[in-house]
Amino acid sequence: MKNTLMTLIIVAFVFSIGYAEDFTYIGSKKCKMCHKGEKKGMVFEKWEKGPHAKAFETLKKEGAETKPECLVCHTTGYDKSGYKIGEANAADFEGVGCESCHGPGSAYKKISVMKDKAQAMENGLIIPDAKVCTQCHNEKSKDFKGFKFDEYVKKIDHTYIKK
Repeated sequence: MKNTLMTLIIVAFVFSIGYAEDFTYIGSKKCKMCHKGEKKGMVFEKWEKGPHAKAFETLKKEGAETKPECLVCHTTGYDKSGYKIGEANAADFEGVGCESCHGPGSAYKKISVMKDKAQAMENGLIIPDAKVCTQCHNEKSKDFKGFKFDEYVKKIDHTYIKK
């Protein structure tokens, strides 16, 4: 009985460690600290000038900035650890920020983690593909006119490859 109880405690402990850290949203301003400027390929600046950064503004123009069905795609981390209506830091999560596509950055934000792609991915970094994009770019959107991943991803390309 003692051995069974001890085994259950160990299994519960190991299981809880695996799930102890839920990744949380930190906001694009934190990403900007390491992903801006000429030396970094203007990654942040390219995103900032693109349509995703301005996605929340389109809701304001339509008077839809409080509609959950719209906020889920026009904000970052809506109703998770990111955008929440009326929260003091809500503006940090307006628009389709870095973490909308790359996942919550709380665990992969450290430079020591980001230097190792596999480690960054273990810590929540997502390398976006068509499946990530079509979570929002789909028939549920009232403005949907089809989605061609290979074509559209080039329009928002902000990759930086270290030489």
